Amino acid sequence: MSSVRSIAKTLLLGELLQGLAVTFRYLWKPKFTVHYPEERAPQSVRYRGLHALRRYPNGEERCIACKLCEAVCPALAITIESDVSADGTRRTTRYDIDLFKCIFCGFCEEACPVDAIVETRIHEYHMENRGENIMSKDKLLAVGERYEAMITADKTADAPYR
Repeated sequence: MSSVRSIAKTLLLGELLQGLAVTFRYLWKPKFTVHYPEERAPQSVRYRGLHALRRYPNGEERCIACKLCEAVCPALAITIESDVSADGTRRTTRYDIDLFKCIFCGFCEEACPVDAIVETRIHEYHMENRGENIMSKDKLLAVGERYEAMITADKTADAPYR
């Protein structure tokens, strides 16, 4: 008896008709599509995107080369080399993040004691050439300087969640 039902289902194309019924039911209803460049989908203030290194208001970079972000990174995407400067403070000579390895977990941001590394809400970036996936210290500082107003606004808006 079950084999007769199975053959009948196969011949009558029941699943296909059910799928077509769903298609026709939603054919004339309003669509949920967002036309990306013109329309923007809402984005959380806690979205984690492109990394940035920040500076203090006096222009000095915040990173003290404690290497906590490198240690906490589960993907081993961060590489830091440091040296002692003339005034006796430890500063980074190399700070690289491999964006292909990075899983954008936010652990580096949470581990940083001086709030030097942050993940911005920038999601519109791409790489065209080999090696552009490595964000060097200069690139990270440039992103931080360019979007400092947005980063500061996000930090104050995110304060109740910390």
